[in-house]
Amino acid sequence: MPLPPVVADLTGFDLLLSVARLGSVGRAAAAHRISQPAASARLRELERRLGLTLLRRSPRGSTLTGTGALVADWARAAVEAAEALAAGAAALRETRESRLAVAASQTVAEYLLPPWLVALRAGHPGLSVTLRAANSAEVADAVRAGEVELGFVEGPGVPAGLRGEVVATDRLTVVVAPGHPWAKRRRAVTAAELAATPLVSREAGSGTRRAFEEALGDLAGAAPVLELSSTTAIKHAVAAGSGVAVLSSLAVTAELAAGTLVAVPASMPSQRQLRAVWPAGAQLTGPARDLYAIARRHR
Repeated sequence: MPLPPVVADLTGFDLLLSVARLGSVGRAAAAHRISQPAASARLRELERRLGLTLLRRSPRGSTLTGTGALVADWARAAVEAAEALAAGAAALRETRESRLAVAASQTVAEYLLPPWLVALRAGHPGLSVTLRAANSAEVADAVRAGEVELGFVEGPGVPAGLRGEVVATDRLTVVVAPGHPWAKRRRAVTAAELAATPLVSREAGSGTRRAFEEALGDLAGAAPVLELSSTTAIKHAVAAGSGVAVLSSLAVTAELAAGTLVAVPASMPSQRQLRAVWPAGAQLTGPARDLYAIARRHR
């Protein structure tokens, strides 16, 4: 039930207690870091609200009337309870802001988050970060369930029930082993060819797989020749000659430079967006808000 209007604001009662303790409105005003006229006005407003005379004012100072002393005794428990409430909330806030739980798709977790987290720790030296690397569907589930404060996902859209903002872009790259027939191909592989080729692929729920299937549209259909749960495993399998894969350009930079994988030109939509996500209707605060800002700055 709502508080009665006469006690909904405790600042006047708190000031009254200070007058009782310090012996004057001037000293009470100084303790509350307000001017004496402001303190006098608040106390008169409190008397008006209660319909009671609380102070006996004289040139030598102000003392509480008998009624004022009784009201002050009643108010003390309420003011102390409010102070305890404020202290408890501050302690919870400090605890929350000393830890951050994040979930990210494997591409973001491996290739983008490390420098973002370094920048975050520079501004929060005592921060403890827990990072869960998973596929994009699992990241979205963790955010919806409240298991993490912030998620980073791949894929063509914002998962249901979440708010999402683009923080980076990436490209899909077709890769094969150096000995694969496509390794020296100059003509772009068509979407139809890719759709007809069993690929070494991530599991269902992977953002990279969803982005590729979205790029193929109605052509998508061939079952993977291998379905693996990590990008690293896919790269090793392809390098060993297991077949063709479509992976994030971020994930294959080192292998392309080393020559263990070869990029194949392809005529399909390759650009994709990487998003930060959090519950719809919620506001990011503390370290989660700062990490989001860092990701936006680095895009």
